[in-house]
Amino acid sequence: MTAQPIRCGVIGFGLAGRVFHSAVIDATEGIELSGIVQRSGDSAQKAYPHVPVYPSLDAMLAQATLDVIVVATPNDTHVPMAEQCLRAGKHVVVDKPVAVSSTEAASLLAISRQTGRRVFVFHNRRWDGDFLTVQRLLKSDKLGTLRTFESHFDRFRPTPKQGAWREAAGHGNGILLDLGSHLGDQALVLFGLPAAVWGDVRSERAGSTVDDAFDLRLYYPEITVWLRSTSLSALPAVRFLAEGTQGSYRKDNLDPQEDALRAGDLFRSKPWGMDPESAWGAITTLDANGATQHTAVPTLAGDYRGFYANVRDALLGKAEQAVTLVDAWRVLRLLEWARESSESRAAIACDWTNTPQL
Repeated sequence: MTAQPIRCGVIGFGLAGRVFHSAVIDATEGIELSGIVQRSGDSAQKAYPHVPVYPSLDAMLAQATLDVIVVATPNDTHVPMAEQCLRAGKHVVVDKPVAVSSTEAASLLAISRQTGRRVFVFHNRRWDGDFLTVQRLLKSDKLGTLRTFESHFDRFRPTPKQGAWREAAGHGNGILLDLGSHLGDQALVLFGLPAAVWGDVRSERAGSTVDDAFDLRLYYPEITVWLRSTSLSALPAVRFLAEGTQGSYRKDNLDPQEDALRAGDLFRSKPWGMDPESAWGAITTLDANGATQHTAVPTLAGDYRGFYANVRDALLGKAEQAVTLVDAWRVLRLLEWARESSESRAAIACDWTNTPQL
């Protein structure tokens, strides 16, 4: 007997709802795309003619039979929409950042407890192939004792995009909460909770009304971690740089999944999420004679379907939840301290004693 698939509805059909949620859900075994909220236009109906499309969340809640609802809307709407879904008895997936402040995220945690429904946070970059490769590499001893680690998420967008809500002045917009959420989450997965953070959060482009670049330094007892992003990188950008007592590892360019999904390759490529050999990173060491040696490190396959497979398995009681609301709260708190550091021009100690509990 075939198990009933987990039925998912998606609120919003912009970039996040279309590329990162609807497409991934539709391609994940055991999960069914069962409803989409699109307030205007017919692109959702054209893309998924077999899926009901609703003009509002109220309409979808009233008419659709759903287990999980995905909030893929502007950042400042995440918490109120997630609360409405939780109180309607639905589990929720919230696109990152889960909220515009750690205080909002903590309030959502309280509602999750009250309703007995789960909140999953879409930190999908844990399923990037380059991140999975770095995660495996750092568990080995190939670099010796790690001393410094850099993680970049750079782009070349010298002119703010007109009409894009992420580029508009408003609470919760800007690159720190957008790309900083990815880099912060990955750093906490790799290294745990830092003792302090220093931040430089700024606007570099003419006409920008939000922060569009940052450099963050995370302090650990033996490792210095840098998280960096700019919108003015026209060169092939370093993605990861790890330096240890026996060698260095460098990986350039971003995981290929986003570009493939944007181009309409909805998991048709086999194998999926693979870097070409030309994009692999490499370990650089010196041999006994002092000669430089470069050893290519094949990039592991990435697959964003892993996130929704975990949602499925967690709800079925077959796996632990991979990305929790507490994880997302920690990321937001880290970014808040980073912004405070940038404003004060001083490092800020990270006090994790008030972390909420699940």
